[in-house]
Amino acid sequence: MVIPEFTDDERDLAIELLLERYSRLVPLQLAEAELQLDPDSQTLTACPALYWRAREADFIIFKLGDSRYRCQFFYSELEQFGTGREEYKDFSECIITLLQVQADHEKTRVGAHSGATGADLVEEEYFGPTLL
Repeated sequence: MVIPEFTDDERDLAIELLLERYSRLVPLQLAEAELQLDPDSQTLTACPALYWRAREADFIIFKLGDSRYRCQFFYSELEQFGTGREEYKDFSECIITLLQVQADHEKTRVGAHSGATGADLVEEEYFGPTLL
């Protein structure tokens, strides 16, 4: 199975959404990953991927086929996170959800938990603009 590369439109949309999230251009890298697409098979499939690093986190979106995407973010081999969904059909939904889940996780990592007040965390200075 040969999976098509990310289109120019998909890459442009990613650049636009990352610019909106971080208020600066974030370099995207094209990559390739081998994924087990069928849980009943040990076969690995080469999948195109988009990778970027921002705010001490690494992000990756895998293209599994036409209008099929999987994503995750990580800080290290031991700290890897998904969005709670196995797969997305809409590319923009995939990126936006990934960015939102990571932003929520980032807040938790710095102590924005139940009971925290504005005095404990100044969101605008640390986190920048939020998506949506």
